[in-house]
Amino acid sequence: MNKTPPTLTIKPAVANDVPVLLSLIQELALFEHLAHEVTATEQQLREHLFGARPFAEVLLARVADQPVGFALYFHNYSTFLAKPGLYLEDLYVRSDWRGQGVGTALLQAVREQAVQRGCGRYEWSVLNWNQRAIEFYEKMGARPMKEWTVYRLTGDALRAGHE
Repeated sequence: MNKTPPTLTIKPAVANDVPVLLSLIQELALFEHLAHEVTATEQQLREHLFGARPFAEVLLARVADQPVGFALYFHNYSTFLAKPGLYLEDLYVRSDWRGQGVGTALLQAVREQAVQRGCGRYEWSVLNWNQRAIEFYEKMGARPMKEWTVYRLTGDALRAGHE
């Protein structure tokens, strides 16, 4: 089993963390071969995460005050359970820190939030090619929802009929 680094801390991000958060998001996009899709700016992150109406929350993992990973999550809702859930949008650990318990600690920290908030579900998606992540998630007891297909509207398709 992976051992958590002794100096690992996981704390909620604050507005001053936005530059490092954007850097981690860009690293994640490179890892996922999706760097061309990143349009996020510090101003957008500051507004959407720390503004008047926050849309998501972020936990930052640090070792000796150096950022090594993050988890970004938000609430969803299950009508069948009549309970809120947490959706993990992004989990990222810098390559030098993978396999050392950082990802496990971040996943556990979000799980604890879900339990404390009375959530009925804790969900996320994984790219089909990321076998290492799939094995990691299944080892912790997560199971794929193979009967569901994710659909997405973006760009022009999202705006169609609303202009």
